[in-house]
Amino acid sequence: MHILFAASEASPYAKTGGLADVCSALPKALAQLGHKASLVVPFYKCVREYFERTGEPLESMYGVTLDAPVGKQVKRAGVRKAKLDQVDVYFIEHDDYFNRDGLYNSQGVDHADNCERYSFFCRCVLELIARLDLDVDVLHANDWQTALAPVFLDSVYKSHSRFETGSLFSGTARPDIDNMGQAAKKFDKIKSVFTIHNLRHQGRFWRGAMEVTGLDWSLFTYDKMEFYGQLNLMKSGVLFADAITTVSPRYAQEIQTEAFGEKLQGVLKMRADDLVGILNGVDVDEWNPATDKMIAANYDVNTFVDGKPKCKAALQQAMGLPVDPFVPLLGVVSRFDAQKGLDLVASVAGDLVERSGVQLAILGSGDKKLADWFSDLARRYPYNIAVQNRFSVELSHQIEAGSDMFLMPSRYEPCGLNQMYSLIYGTLPLVHDVGGLHDTVVNASDENIANGTGNGFIFYWENVDDMKKALDWALYVYRCRNLEWRQLMRTAMKLDLSWKKSAREYDALYTKLVGGAK
Repeated sequence: MHILFAASEASPYAKTGGLADVCSALPKALAQLGHKASLVVPFYKCVREYFERTGEPLESMYGVTLDAPVGKQVKRAGVRKAKLDQVDVYFIEHDDYFNRDGLYNSQGVDHADNCERYSFFCRCVLELIARLDLDVDVLHANDWQTALAPVFLDSVYKSHSRFETGSLFSGTARPDIDNMGQAAKKFDKIKSVFTIHNLRHQGRFWRGAMEVTGLDWSLFTYDKMEFYGQLNLMKSGVLFADAITTVSPRYAQEIQTEAFGEKLQGVLKMRADDLVGILNGVDVDEWNPATDKMIAANYDVNTFVDGKPKCKAALQQAMGLPVDPFVPLLGVVSRFDAQKGLDLVASVAGDLVERSGVQLAILGSGDKKLADWFSDLARRYPYNIAVQNRFSVELSHQIEAGSDMFLMPSRYEPCGLNQMYSLIYGTLPLVHDVGGLHDTVVNASDENIANGTGNGFIFYWENVDDMKKALDWALYVYRCRNLEWRQLMRTAMKLDLSWKKSAREYDALYTKLVGGAK
C-alpha cells in the first residue's frame, strides 16, 4: 500500500510543535511495516537552510514543475526530493510563498496570505501525484494547512464528488483531467484520511478567501465549507475526507462535546462513525535514555538508580540550582500558553517552595505575561526556581532525564508528547486528566501502586486546589515511600510508547478504507 502524507511541517526539516514529529515518525513506522510511505512538505526557508547546514543529499527534480491554480491564476512550483530513512520526501518549492521567515507567522503575526499559500500547496500535492504518476492508495492530510487536499481530491480530481455530480471547480483553471494520462484514472481509487492534531487551530478565513481556492461557491454552505460566515478549512477536511483521525482515543471523544468541540462538535458527531482516536507514538531513536547523547549519563529500566542521579546533578548545575540529590526536582518543558495550564504552576510555585522546598526547572517560551511571571518567581526564589525563556532541544532532553517529576497540567491536550517522554525517562508525570494525558498516565493511587499499574499522578478538576492535592500526594510518595516510587518508575519505563502499535492501528484503518487490498 502507498500512503502519501501531506504536512505543513516535518522533523527534522521544519518544526513548530509536535505535528512535525508525528508527520516524520509515522511514515517511517509505516515503511518499517512494509508499506511505501511518501511525504510532501513546503520548501520553506528553514528547509533550505537545513540542507545547507547538514550537507544531506537533496535532489533538484529538474524538468518537473507543477502548475497549480490560485483563484483565476495559475502559478508554477518546482519539486525537490530527499530521503528520510525509507521515506521519499518531496518538497514543493515556490519562493514567493515559502521562502520567508516563520512557517505560519513572522514576529507573532500570521502571514496575511496563509489561505492562499496552503491552498496552493494542497493543489500541488494532487498535481504531484499526477505529474509523477504516483500509484497512491491513501492520501493522508494533517491539520488545517492541508485540509483542502481531501477537498480537491473529491471535488476536482475524482470523476464524481460525494456532494455533487461532476467537478466543483470554478473558472478556467480546472485541470484537464481527461489528458492527464494514466495517473488521472488512479484518483478515483485514492482514499483520504484527515488527522486533527489540535482542533483549536482551524484555519478560519474571511468568506472572500473562497475565491483563492478556486472551488465553486456552491460548497460555501453551512453543511460544507462555511462556518459562521467564514471559510473554515478544518471543517472542510472533516467533511470531505473518507476517514478522520485524531491523536488519542480520549480526545476523539472530547471533541464531540461542547466543552472541547470548538463549535465543530456537531460536525464531528455527524461523522462519528468515521472518526477514530489513535494515540501518537514516540520516536525512540531520539527519545531513549539508554542511547541519548544529550544527557549526562545513559540508563535504562535496570540501571536508572545509578544513572538518573547523575542526570539530576547535571541538570541542577546547568540551571544554576544547588546540587542536591534529595530535593524533589520538578521539570517543565512547554510552550507558555493558557492551554498548557502553566498559570496553575505559577500560582502554586511559591507555596511549593516555601512549604516543601522543591526545585523547579522550567524551559519554554511564548506568552509574555506567563514568561514574566516565571521570571519574577525565579528572582524571588533563586535557589529553588530556574527559568530558561527559550527553546532548546538539548535542555529539553536534560530536563526529561534529570527531573524527578514532570508537570503537565494542560487544560486540554489532544495527545501530548512530553508526558510520554517523561514516562520513558522514568520522570513521573503529574497531569490534568484530559486527552492523551488520560490515555497514557495511570494515577499512582494506593490501589494502583499495589497492583503495579500506576505510573504518574493525576488531578481531575482544573483548579489550583486539586493540583495542590495531587502534588502533595506525589511529594509524600517521593519522600516517604522510596521503594514504591522506584516501582512507579519501573512501570513507566517498561511501557511501549513507540510508533509500532500506533502504526499498526493506522495500517488497519488504511486497509479497511481501500477494501482490504494491500
